[in-house]
Amino acid sequence: MFLRVGLVCICAASFSSCDKESELLSLEKDLALNKAKGLSAGSSLSPKAQLGKLIFFDDNLSESRLDAIFSESGIVTLKVQACASCHVPSQGFAGFSDKDLGGIPRGFVAGFAEGAVKDVIGGRRTIGGRKAPSAAYATFSPILHLETDPEKIKAKAKFKLKSKKDEPDFIGGMFWDGRATGKRLGSPTAEQALGPFLNPVEQNLHDAKTVLERIKANSECTELWEKVWGSPISTATKEDIDRNYDRVGFSIAAFEASQEVNKFSSKFDRYLNKQEKLTSIEADGLALFIGKADCNRCHNEKGENGNPPLFTDFSYYNIGTPKNDNTEYAPSSIDYGLGGFLQKLGPSDPWYRLAGENMGKVKTPTLRNVAKGADNKRFMHNGAFKTLEEVVHFYNTRDEPGAGWPAPEVGENVSEESRVGRLRLTSKEEAALVAFMKTLSDKD
Repeated sequence: MFLRVGLVCICAASFSSCDKESELLSLEKDLALNKAKGLSAGSSLSPKAQLGKLIFFDDNLSESRLDAIFSESGIVTLKVQACASCHVPSQGFAGFSDKDLGGIPRGFVAGFAEGAVKDVIGGRRTIGGRKAPSAAYATFSPILHLETDPEKIKAKAKFKLKSKKDEPDFIGGMFWDGRATGKRLGSPTAEQALGPFLNPVEQNLHDAKTVLERIKANSECTELWEKVWGSPISTATKEDIDRNYDRVGFSIAAFEASQEVNKFSSKFDRYLNKQEKLTSIEADGLALFIGKADCNRCHNEKGENGNPPLFTDFSYYNIGTPKNDNTEYAPSSIDYGLGGFLQKLGPSDPWYRLAGENMGKVKTPTLRNVAKGADNKRFMHNGAFKTLEEVVHFYNTRDEPGAGWPAPEVGENVSEESRVGRLRLTSKEEAALVAFMKTLSDKD
């Protein structure tokens, strides 16, 4: 299973190695059961996944915009943001394009989620630096590692710059830039889940102890916590805080590994199970997807070992996406993706030397649920495109003379046109690809 990759690399930190291995085995069991269930009706969450779900939807786990607001009934604390604020089930566990959430003066701007801050009246406003990726099917991502299998490297060679054809690729990790590597906890998803709580442009809580104290304030969480972890949440010592904060990550990862998040219930899944037929245009789109357009090279349409397909190879590419300049709130800095993360590791890290050849590369997302909520959704890591049709047209015509696309946000390491940029698809064929990708949306 994916989560076992690199287990030997796990360092001793908050959990003992035995505790960590137990957590990984538990997550693997959740994932294996999930994939085995396939299209079965209903979903029963394990206690750990139930705990993770409560935390995932708890909007008290962020800094309030105002310490308190006055209403006719007195002083009311204003809650702002949960994991589910940016990873919305109706959007395929991704975010919105532009949306005001529930009358609270915050939401999404051009695909970027607005963070939790205190001073609305003072005009302070924080916006996340990347579009929220889908949390669905994310737990299948392995620990970040370099692919060294010669056959797999050769299979991807046609999409690389000629000078880079024999170089290994990075695979796995979480976040668009892979910085939640999974090396510390053995689970990229558990590590990723801990980041937004303390990120100043996201949930913006002061420290891990604050997160735990707020979870303790939720009686449902405390009851489940003791059932799952065998003892109450303690913040008495740094060791207690570190250990229990990691448990928050594992709990969220258990929910994200559940069938409630990874449903495998799309029309395409029913087609694979011979329960439904594709329409003519959807079938044409599938033929293009695995043929002329060659989308399946990175968005695999076949699962491993008879499992349902995940429509991602978990690797990193720079396809030449332009910068998102559609809003005054778009980040002003250049997003160097994986290369930027590797550079921040510093010269003492063996991956540091690989930063240059990975500048601009971002993680290949799953195409499952890519069209879910598409009427109010943004696409690509930086929200540069407003519609799925625009994405397909970009892939098709990026390098066509007169196509009018802006320059890439990062000009280095851009994939060659054999993969992106000049696919020579007709407008009818573009429409067929979109129609096929719409079959990948899970049923609610």
